[in-house]
Amino acid sequence: MEVLRLPLSASQKGKLISAGYTSIASISSTSPSHLALELKVSENEALEILKNVSDGSRLKRTSSSLTVLNGAQSAWDMLQEEETTRVHITTSCADLDSILGGGISCKEVTEIGGVPGIGKTQLGIQLAVNVQIPYDYGGIGGKAIYIDTEGSFMAERALQIAEACSHDMAEYSRLYHKGPQACEVKTMQPKDFLENIFYFRVCSYTEQIALTNYLDEFIPKHKDVKVVIIDSITFHFRQDFDDMALRTRVLGGIALNLMKLARKFGVAVVLLNQVTTKYSDGSFHLALALGDSWSHASTNRIILHWNGDERYAYIDKSPSLRSASAPYSVTPKGIRNSSSNNKRIKHI
Repeated sequence: MEVLRLPLSASQKGKLISAGYTSIASISSTSPSHLALELKVSENEALEILKNVSDGSRLKRTSSSLTVLNGAQSAWDMLQEEETTRVHITTSCADLDSILGGGISCKEVTEIGGVPGIGKTQLGIQLAVNVQIPYDYGGIGGKAIYIDTEGSFMAERALQIAEACSHDMAEYSRLYHKGPQACEVKTMQPKDFLENIFYFRVCSYTEQIALTNYLDEFIPKHKDVKVVIIDSITFHFRQDFDDMALRTRVLGGIALNLMKLARKFGVAVVLLNQVTTKYSDGSFHLALALGDSWSHASTNRIILHWNGDERYAYIDKSPSLRSASAPYSVTPKGIRNSSSNNKRIKHI
């Protein structure tokens, strides 16, 4: 984060981050009096901060100008790179994977929202386990970061899903890995899955901001991380904020950082979101929380909903996927194809 690199005291950096100023641009456009009011400091101290920001901005422009000039890339090169590096994390539901083009895509931010009890956390835990499926079993052999803002992560449930995944891998190996190859392919044990989930409990929006920024240091030290799950992105921003303009600015900074993380490290960022009521066309209806401006924070947006007694996932927004829906079930083994679908399914 740009603010952390500025020549400011730790106290000043903390105040800026808490007020939602995470980039040089956001601070530079603020007047001394307004900054003093928001940071609860004197105008002299606000002027000093703005001077240091201005100096840091000049240094950044000078050092990065050559990088920008040398960073041009053709659209064809971009397409070739995306096609050769595109990987997906299976959801363990074949129908859901089908409409997602293979599963949750890495290098993108995917938002998944829905009403309580629809299975958002269940899907988050499933992805934290499935990202670890080895290459020999059709997976990507990664690790997971799980950021829990609500206290809804359940280690016991993660163990259940890990046990089911380990069993599926053993069955797959029995069917497809025979002869000398069977000795070379190793089945993961449930404990292995849990050891590869880095769990963070976040209790305030300031902790959430700080952790989001810390990921830029954490992921390079744990290069196997391939998915970052935030459950939920919403919680602290619905509880702790009265100033909506400040909330929008803070969320904008978080969204920008998460997009950069996804592209820079090739990880899938999965944001679980709550729902709220929205009034339009003379009536109230359910909509994902955090407002219309937040809807631009993700590459893909999936809405989970009930259709009678059956759970459905609907692709609400995506630049590369067509709008479609698919049924799914939450079972003791985790996310699976809908129980009403009797066709033979492959779980991994």
